[in-house]
Amino acid sequence: MSGRIVIGVGASHTTLMNTRWAEVDHLGEAHRFRDALGEARVELESAGVDLVVVIGSNHFRGLWLDLMPSFTLGVGELVGEGEHGTPSGPLPTDPAAARILCSELVGAGFDLAQSGSLRVDHGITHAVQYVVPPGTPVLALVVNCFAPPLPPLWRCLDLGRALAGAVAALPGDTRVGVVATGGLSHALPFPDWRDPVTDDDHFLVDSWIHGRGRWREYEQRRRSIILAATPAIAEDLDRDFLAALGEGETSGWAAEREGGVLETQGGNGAAELRSWLVMAAALGHAPGRTLAYSPVPQWLTGMAVAVVGRPDPVTAGGGDHNHTQPTGEPK
Repeated sequence: MSGRIVIGVGASHTTLMNTRWAEVDHLGEAHRFRDALGEARVELESAGVDLVVVIGSNHFRGLWLDLMPSFTLGVGELVGEGEHGTPSGPLPTDPAAARILCSELVGAGFDLAQSGSLRVDHGITHAVQYVVPPGTPVLALVVNCFAPPLPPLWRCLDLGRALAGAVAALPGDTRVGVVATGGLSHALPFPDWRDPVTDDDHFLVDSWIHGRGRWREYEQRRRSIILAATPAIAEDLDRDFLAALGEGETSGWAAEREGGVLETQGGNGAAELRSWLVMAAALGHAPGRTLAYSPVPQWLTGMAVAVVGRPDPVTAGGGDHNHTQPTGEPK
C-alpha cells in the first residue's frame, strides 16, 4: 500500500472575510462563497483524508526578501502568524510525512527549500481556518507569488505532477487531500520590489526586506495601503479559468498565459493561481466542479471554491503528458 491523493480543492482567500464581514453580510455573493468553503470541508471529510497539503502564497509575513525561494515546504513545526483573525500559533502537522515528500521532490529534480520552523500567513492559514477538517495534519507548500521573478506556470505544473509521485512514497494507505488557496483575479497595491516608485512603494519594499520577526511594526500603514486599493476583478478571466479547471484543461490554459500574461489580464493577485495549477496537476488534471464563484469588490477579489476529483491511478504522478517544456528552460 502507498499514499494517494484522493481529492483536490481550490479556494480563494482574504483576511477581509474576517475583518469586514459586516460590510458584506447583505450580499448573496459573500454568503455563497462562505457556504462553499464549508461544502469543501465536508468534501474533504467525506474523502477520509489523513493529511492535507495546503499550497498557498506568502504575503511577506513568514518569508521575506532577505531570502525568497520559489517553493518552500515546511518539514518541522508549522506556525500561523495570526494576522487579522486568522489562526495563530502552532498548527497540526506531520513532519515525518513532510520529510518524505521533500526527499522525493528533491529526487524528482526540484531544488525545494525546506523549513524546520515555517511561519505562514493567511496564504496558508485561511484554508486551515475554513477548509481543512479540524485537527487534520497540514503540510504547507508555499509558492512565491509576489516577489518577482516568479516561478513559470509550467514549472508549477511540473511541481504538481512531482507532488503526486511523492505522495505515492508515503507509507500505508495514506489518504491525502491537496488544497490550493489564493486568487482569483485581484490587484494588490504591491510594487515590483525591484523598481519601487512612490513613497508607499519604498515603504512596502523596505518592510519586505527587513520585516523578518518585525512585520507587526509595519502592519498599520501596510493595512491602510491595501484597504485603499481600487477593486480590479476580471470576471472573464476568472470564469475562463474555472471552465478550464472543470474540463481538466488547465495546462493548456496556463500555456497561453506565461510570461506575465496572467498578471496583465488578472492583476498581480492572479499570480496566486499558481497554487491552483500545482493542485490541478497533482490531481492528474481530473475534471473539477465549481462550488461558488463570487466577485466581491468589497474584498477586492474574485472569490471561488472548486473541488477536483480523484486522479486516474494509472497517470497519477505523470499528469498531463501533452505538457511541453519551453525551449531553453532547464528541467
